[in-house]
Amino acid sequence: MSIATTTTSSAVGYSLFPRSQQWRTPRFSMALGSDSVSAGPITLLTKLKQECATPLPLLQQVADHMCAQMRAGLASDGGPGLPMIPTYVHDLPTGNEKGLFYALDLGGTNFRVLRVQLGGKDERVIATEFEQVSIPQDLMFGTSEELFDFIALRLAEFAAKEDGRFHFLQGRKREIGFTFSFPVKQTSIDSGILIKWTKGFAVSGAVGRDVVACLNEAMERLKLDMRVSALVNDTVGTLAGAEYYDNDVMVAVILGTGTNACYVEQISAIPKLHGHVSSSGKMIISTEWGAFSNSLPLTEFDREMDAASINPGEQIFEKTISGMYLGEIVRRVLLKMAEVGGLFGNSVSQKLSMPFILGTPDLCAMQQDNSGDLQAVGSLLYDKAGVESNLSSRKTVLEVCDTIVKRGGNLAGAGIVGILQKMEENSKGIISGKRIVVAIDGGLYENYPQYRAYLHHSVKELLGTEKSNKVVIEHSKDGSGIGAALLAASNSIYKHQF
Repeated sequence: MSIATTTTSSAVGYSLFPRSQQWRTPRFSMALGSDSVSAGPITLLTKLKQECATPLPLLQQVADHMCAQMRAGLASDGGPGLPMIPTYVHDLPTGNEKGLFYALDLGGTNFRVLRVQLGGKDERVIATEFEQVSIPQDLMFGTSEELFDFIALRLAEFAAKEDGRFHFLQGRKREIGFTFSFPVKQTSIDSGILIKWTKGFAVSGAVGRDVVACLNEAMERLKLDMRVSALVNDTVGTLAGAEYYDNDVMVAVILGTGTNACYVEQISAIPKLHGHVSSSGKMIISTEWGAFSNSLPLTEFDREMDAASINPGEQIFEKTISGMYLGEIVRRVLLKMAEVGGLFGNSVSQKLSMPFILGTPDLCAMQQDNSGDLQAVGSLLYDKAGVESNLSSRKTVLEVCDTIVKRGGNLAGAGIVGILQKMEENSKGIISGKRIVVAIDGGLYENYPQYRAYLHHSVKELLGTEKSNKVVIEHSKDGSGIGAALLAASNSIYKHQF
């Protein structure tokens, strides 16, 4: 299986994940232990590996259930299937698009504003520029008006800094592709009702409202003369951005703080859109696969983390495979190992009892330590979790990390195969008969080589060598921002003037 990297603008850093405000305070306890790893942690590790195991039959079961849940979600809303949200994106950018277009990207712990100068078939993307802003944590739990006023203000400040590389035609409104990566019931290409918040957000006054209207009202309060011409989520933006350069892209996946996947579906295979007319006979469907929960190998640590979250019982697949949660699962395992068997000596660090004190980037950093004494692992454990460790305990920590990351990567790969199976049902030969590209973006996939390798391996193992040779997993770096701007252009009120 090959990986082709599509670089469309500067890289976005792998951010830290939300901390403890969204979690209930954990109990604190002390435990006796010894200087070496006792039988307690080893027994727990053995049990953890057994419960997290993802053998081929289980992965195939996950892929089959993913496919079945997709089918059920396409049949009707509110049933047992995945949300399978229609995006009303029928046509992807052609390459003819010209002019200056903006994108807003709200989908995690960072907010991004971007502009793109398009030059048509010959010049394609002439220039891009973006700024990234961390979303203050209080806004993640504030009001809708506060959040969208913050977004509009940053957009206005960014728009005021256009330089000579960008050319705006007088008499036109600046148009925006709004990447909003939360579950939305889309009603048209430029409107959508927020179903619920995910990824640690709990903003009041927005659920049940049109998010484009929320942004428009905020821009009006600032007297900012811009319009949203396309509402998309980050997966749809990634698909559009990658397909602009490679016409074989038909699936896009985000693996970062949160996760989602979208793909190109035949209109005839969407019963809940009976009678809907599409110029291409196709539509991009946002699966919202984070809500999937069938056949997943879960542990007591997953269940405890879910119960303590702001959305217990929801987004189980996301909580198993995405960057926001992998570090927290590992922390919970290490805390029990410390309490039960004295993994780190005679006491349990107070810091280790703090939710989200270990982030997924910390797991990644530890797994890159190839030194004989694992000094980097020891330093990170001390700095982040306040624990002293010896070589044996560091090795145990790495095994815990690898167990959780392996499960996450393998399950993500099985999810991708489930999507390919669903596409195969309605387009015979799409996998075995032609090249198909899966575009993936997100800091977890980009920056965590072990996770990425497990994902690739599970896809290849499930498809078999012959079929997997036709499937290209492509890293579409920062594709969602460019893609949103491209979709703003392809749905522009001025597109007939290109």
